[in-house]
Amino acid sequence: MSLMNFPSAHLPPHLLELREEVRSFLSHELNTGGFEPTVDGWLSGYSPEFSKKLGKQGWLGMTLPKEVGGQGKSPLDRFVVIEELLAAGAPVSAHWVGDRQTAPLLVTLGTDSQRKKYLPGMISGEIYFAIGLSEPNAGSDLAALTTKATKVDGGWRLTGRKIWSSGAHHCHAMIVLCRTLPLDEKNRHAGLSQLILDLDQPGIEVRPIHLISGEHHFNEVSFDDVLIPDNMVVGEINNGWQQAMGELAYERSGPERFLSTFPLFTEVLNMAQNSQDPGVYRAIGSLSAQLLALHQLSLRVTTSLSKGESADTEAVLVKDMGTQFEREIAETARLIFPYEDISDDDSHYQRFYQQAVLQAPGFTLRGGTNEILRGIVARGLGLR
Repeated sequence: MSLMNFPSAHLPPHLLELREEVRSFLSHELNTGGFEPTVDGWLSGYSPEFSKKLGKQGWLGMTLPKEVGGQGKSPLDRFVVIEELLAAGAPVSAHWVGDRQTAPLLVTLGTDSQRKKYLPGMISGEIYFAIGLSEPNAGSDLAALTTKATKVDGGWRLTGRKIWSSGAHHCHAMIVLCRTLPLDEKNRHAGLSQLILDLDQPGIEVRPIHLISGEHHFNEVSFDDVLIPDNMVVGEINNGWQQAMGELAYERSGPERFLSTFPLFTEVLNMAQNSQDPGVYRAIGSLSAQLLALHQLSLRVTTSLSKGESADTEAVLVKDMGTQFEREIAETARLIFPYEDISDDDSHYQRFYQQAVLQAPGFTLRGGTNEILRGIVARGLGLR
């Protein structure tokens, strides 16, 4: 049986100063009406203006090399910044995917022309990327995707559909995982490639998928014989599966996987100050202990990834535990401070609680369902 690797990790002292700098910035933005806090702000909080402000602060593309316009900072610097943004409920969805995974991918595998075209705008908070992975008929089996790109003179013709593409209706481009060779049943991961697709060209339709709340950040995106030039291939043709799996470790292990409902938790803490119920404090103690553990696990995975070490299984575990915790915050809030007992119609608690309840079903679905993730963990541990 294999063992998980969560090496000890600590934030250097200088990052405490960075944390205070971000907190001061966020406090100013809140006090001056720069943004309205929201639950799940990394998916539902869209504000191009706020993204540009972060770009001016140098808090986008932080880990990218200076020669491509980045800050050359460590992943731990970015970890501190995004923890503070998420804890404050800041609207960061516009640039989120690009900053988290697309920009680093282009630095590692992109061409000079791809970097020059996209990175400056991503670093300034003005170019946004969507994810093109899941498909309507593939379920949780990503290897069953059928979107295909057929080779033609000068490029590829793309046909198919992607689903759950968050923010695609706002985005400028998408990285699409597609079949560039016919399906091989003996090795379904073979023959897949990643292509960059500008979303403003003919043959592309972005259709909204509305949540139960009526909110719209998910989309279904269809491609009808869309031409993608050869210079928009990312990395190696037919090596897309390995490239995409490398991105998922970053996608699954960050603080966004346990801080989506933190603004609600903050309001629970505020309300608890007037409570004399020991049960309230036991519930808060339990949530606090889980939060500290998840912070440390996520920090340790980030440290491993920053050293170039594999942490795929560990990242999956962080997402599984983190998304359960996000839902538990909403459930605990319901039990200790019932919504119907709150008389203040304008309270942050009520607004955050409503948002958390409506968003919660998606926490354990997006980025891979928890059931699938546990199978990945079992396989990583040699148990299946």
